[in-house]
Amino acid sequence: MTDNPQSTAPWLPPRWVIRTAWAVHRGIYRVTGGRFALQRAKPQKWGTMRVTVTGRKSGRERPVILAYIEDGPNLSTLAMNGWGEGDPAWWLNLKANPDAHVVWPGGERLVRARVAEGAERERLWALWRTTNKDLDAFASNRTTPTEVVILEPRAISAA
Repeated sequence: MTDNPQSTAPWLPPRWVIRTAWAVHRGIYRVTGGRFALQRAKPQKWGTMRVTVTGRKSGRERPVILAYIEDGPNLSTLAMNGWGEGDPAWWLNLKANPDAHVVWPGGERLVRARVAEGAERERLWALWRTTNKDLDAFASNRTTPTEVVILEPRAISAA
């Protein structure tokens, strides 16, 4: 056993590889109309969804492909920024405007984002841990906490 937790940390590719993979994934979604870019979550396996948020500065729609797990009617994701430092832009946007649109293999829905806290966060983190045995090690490499984000269904408002 070593005193340096960094030496036993799971391997992560360089940041440019992660960013390129995100761009390719968005491109596959765009080219195929979503047919091959989204995967349904299964027990012990996260899925992928497309979340469209509103830019906090630009006011423009910003689509992003994220991992998710289902939790009853809610979808849960992690604000991990590819395990890099800081919050990802999509999460900063959701904190400024929590309403978003989600497309996932289960359909489409309007959602409102919020942070899981306390026992709810612990329960969801444990569910996420079943999808990745290295979750705690990846999270320990960040100096900022990894938020567990809940996307709750919201009703379409009558105009």
